[in-house]
Amino acid sequence: MKKLLLTTLACLILSGVAFSQQLNIATYNLRNDNKEDSLNGNGWGHRYPVIAQLIQFQDLDIFGTQECKYNMLNDLTSVMPGYKWIGIGRDDAVRKGEYSAIFYKETRFKIVKQGNFWLSTITDRPNKGWDAALPRICTWAQFQDIKTGFKFYFFNIHMDHIGVLARKNSATLVLSKIKEMAGDQPTIFTGDFNVDQHNESYAEVLSTGVLKDCFDLAPIKFANSNSFNAFKVDGPGDARIDHIFVTKQFDVKRYAILTNTYHGKLPSDHYPVVAIMNVK
Repeated sequence: MKKLLLTTLACLILSGVAFSQQLNIATYNLRNDNKEDSLNGNGWGHRYPVIAQLIQFQDLDIFGTQECKYNMLNDLTSVMPGYKWIGIGRDDAVRKGEYSAIFYKETRFKIVKQGNFWLSTITDRPNKGWDAALPRICTWAQFQDIKTGFKFYFFNIHMDHIGVLARKNSATLVLSKIKEMAGDQPTIFTGDFNVDQHNESYAEVLSTGVLKDCFDLAPIKFANSNSFNAFKVDGPGDARIDHIFVTKQFDVKRYAILTNTYHGKLPSDHYPVVAIMNVK
C-alpha cells in the first residue's frame, strides 16, 4: 500500500510539472546592422554581446526577432550556445534582406514543421503587399517540447512602417494562416507591428477572440515605457508597438518591457518585450 501511495504521489507530481511547464517568450527588434549607428556608439559590434547576455540572463526559451540580417544571426548564435534560429531573408527567400527569425533552445524543443510566407496577396515569394514600402515576411513553426511532448505554433512578423492598408491586411492574413495551419492548437504570435495598442491593426488581431494580448492577461506587469526607444533612455509614453499574443492554452503570469542599459547605452532601439507563461 505504501509503495502504491508513493507511486501515485510521484505520478501526480510529474503530471503537475508537465502541465505547469513554464515558457519564457519574447519579441525583440534588434535594429539592423547600420554603419551610421557606430558614429553614436550604437554599432552592432558593440550591441550584440550585450543582447546575447540579456537573452541568456532572462533565460528566454523561444523569441521572435525583427530586422536581423544573416550576419547578425550568426553573430548572436556564436555567443549564445544552445540556441538555434529559423527563417529566410525577405528579399530573395534565401539570405538577402532582413529576417523575421525565431530563436529557440535546441535542447528543449524540436521543430515539427516550419515555413515562411510574405505579407501580401502573393504569399509564396518575395514581393511588397498592398501599400507597403518594403517586402515583409512571416516566419512560423510548430515546436514540440522534447520532454513533455507539448506542441504549439509560433508566428513572428515585422509589419510595414509606412503602409496603413498593408498593416491592417497583414494582421488579417496572419489570422487566416493561423486558422488554416494551427486550427485550435496552442499558438503564440509575436512581432513588431509598427503601431501601438490603440491602432486598428492591433485591434484586428483581437477581433476574432482567438488571440489575446499578454499585456492584458498578465496579473504582474513591468511596462512603464514605449517599446520603441530610438536609442534614447528618457523617452516618455507607454506605446507598445511590439506585441505578444497567445491562445487560450497559455496562462500568462508576467509581462515586461525590459529597459536594461549598459554604460548609458541601449542594446537596441527597441526594448525586448517578455511574457512569462505556463501551459494550462
